[in-house]
Amino acid sequence: MVMQQSISSASVRKAPARRHDRGRLMQEAAMLAPAMILLTLFLILPFLLSFWTAMTNQPLVPRPTPVRFVWFNNFIRIFQDDLFWTALWNVSRFTFWIIPAQCGLAFVTALLLNQKLPFRNLLRGMFFLPAITSMVVVCVIWGTLFQYPTGPFNQILGFLSGGAIQPIDWLGDPQWAMFSLVLLSAWQAYGFQMIVYLAGLQGIPDELYDAAKIDGANALRRFWHVTMPGLRPTHVFVLVITTIQAFKLYTQVAILTQGGPKSSTETVVHYMVRSGFEEQKMGYASAVSVILFVIVLIIALIQRQLLRRFDV
Repeated sequence: MVMQQSISSASVRKAPARRHDRGRLMQEAAMLAPAMILLTLFLILPFLLSFWTAMTNQPLVPRPTPVRFVWFNNFIRIFQDDLFWTALWNVSRFTFWIIPAQCGLAFVTALLLNQKLPFRNLLRGMFFLPAITSMVVVCVIWGTLFQYPTGPFNQILGFLSGGAIQPIDWLGDPQWAMFSLVLLSAWQAYGFQMIVYLAGLQGIPDELYDAAKIDGANALRRFWHVTMPGLRPTHVFVLVITTIQAFKLYTQVAILTQGGPKSSTETVVHYMVRSGFEEQKMGYASAVSVILFVIVLIIALIQRQLLRRFDV
């Protein structure tokens, strides 16, 4: 009898706990619902629709002939197209160059602007200004700077070298065209990474630097043993975001080079847009977008795993 009473009292105590857990789960679900709805509407659903379109011969403009499923024929045709592999190589090369240039410039600038400098806030705004300037405007300005043979860059090189360096066709020479886009892109976008690094630097407690000073650590040791470990999450975020943005390279190519010269600046996104809107093959272009999404996702996951393995 006593055992039955103890069991019944224990079940009575557990009932409010279960109701509390159920209520907490409902609150968590309610708070997650807006984000999940937006994620579904603007990420998951568009990807599924793109994959469905990639399995068809959907044109840009409706035609009298009905749309039919071609299954994986679009993907097979893409992998058999040499121009696609050229575009993938070009954007991979661009990514390999832009990551150290843009992230390195942003990191060094953030370290300088994190010091107690006069007009520090004004300088931060000035360095961040290119990041909020329209890429179209930036391309027009840099197109003038790259002008061959009398553009400002060629004039400066000729003046500094005393005429020894001949004018460079920055956008018309296959050897220089992609490098020129790297310079333009690094200058325009490094302000965003700079702000992210500044936020990471300001998130490191001052007590850690004070303790390192008491232990006799010089500036280099404080940087290596306090600053760098404190920026590990920031490095991961910046690296992944920069890689994704690099693989989306399009505006600079569309305005300045149109994929030339000799396809030296053709990129996957430019290849996709040209296939979808100029050649009016939306099914084919959707297949390219699916492939690009998978490539960027795989690269981002590999980067995260490597950075975790090396404790960066």
